Amino acid sequence: MREAIWLPQIDRESCTGCGDCLPACPTQAIGLIDGKAAFIKAEACTYCGACELICPVSAIVLPYQIVAAQTTQLNGY
Repeated sequence: MREAIWLPQIDRESCTGCGDCLPACPTQAIGLIDGKAAFIKAEACTYCGACELICPVSAIVLPYQIVAAQTTQLNGY
């Protein structure tokens, strides 16, 4: 059985294709496909969050980190 790979989620409808996430990605895992951000080398993604931070329209999110933050708040940490 293959190990699951956590990837940021890219909302291609919200993505404007500005390309800001491309140079922000330290592993060049993101590229443009049909003018929108997409993972072209998913296995290279380190889940660093740089793409989420740089996206001007919040089209990229790291869902696991959101869940982890909510869990931490619930536990009082």
